[in-house]
Amino acid sequence: MVDRDYRLFALVVEAGSISGAGQRLGLSPAAASKRLVALEERLGARLVHRTTRRLSTTQAGQSFYEEVRSILAAADAAEARVAGRAERPSGLLRIAAPTSFGRLHVAVHLPDFLARYPEVQTELLLDDGYTDLLADRIDVAIRIAPAPGTSLLKARFLAPNRRIICATPGYLKMYGEPASLDELAEHRLLAARHQSPWRLEGLAGRRLIEVDSVVGTNSSEVVRELNLAGIGVALRSTWDVGAELRAGALRRVLPEWQGATDVAIYAVHARAEPLPAAVTAYVDHMATALGPVPWEPDLGDAPPSLIQPRC
Repeated sequence: MVDRDYRLFALVVEAGSISGAGQRLGLSPAAASKRLVALEERLGARLVHRTTRRLSTTQAGQSFYEEVRSILAAADAAEARVAGRAERPSGLLRIAAPTSFGRLHVAVHLPDFLARYPEVQTELLLDDGYTDLLADRIDVAIRIAPAPGTSLLKARFLAPNRRIICATPGYLKMYGEPASLDELAEHRLLAARHQSPWRLEGLAGRRLIEVDSVVGTNSSEVVRELNLAGIGVALRSTWDVGAELRAGALRRVLPEWQGATDVAIYAVHARAEPLPAAVTAYVDHMATALGPVPWEPDLGDAPPSLIQPRC
């Protein structure tokens, strides 16, 4: 059956080995390998590179895997619908999110979701690197990025990602407050390695600020802590430092400027029709939870043109 061979191939890619895939299907390594070879012969294309150390997909194999995964997801959804399970969220839901945002604004909303949908089991994976939904078998990824532009993925806007320049009152008392971006460039700036240059927007236009961070780090959370310790000036998202801004622990610098507004917070998932009920329920849950932006109830001090629209 084509369906059996497709499932075997998808499991080979996801397990990273033929033996691992065969074990999940109750097949010996030899039987699994024979079926994979038969699939390649039927397609007339090599799908995987085999070495003694590792297994990886060919370019054709990766493209085929992405399509196969969509086909299998649609088939599973169709079976669930016929069996009367499609409208009831259930099963394992794998969620990925950036580390800080996941800790502050994703994990806290899981208890209510699980209480409402007790038949769903969740796995939350926090990582600041790029998550490949198809390769990593992720059902929903919370991403802080420009809107994904791919036919394989669908994104739902959850909230704006407003980033402001800020420092502690103590830092500003010691080093002075910059009156322009040119003066800002002379200050002690903080940024993780992947966060330079700063892309800023204001009514005066757009500017790039190259950041030679006073402390080198690959961690945005370290930058946050150094910013709060008064070490320097940072560009931070309001979801990360909103409480500190309200409490006066941080002060906004150059309020006429903010981070580029083409970046927002999205829930991203693979395109499938129909979509698994657990995915739909979770995306709706997060859209409601983040609807009135909880970390920043008042966006009134930003010019209307700089506020990310809800879409």
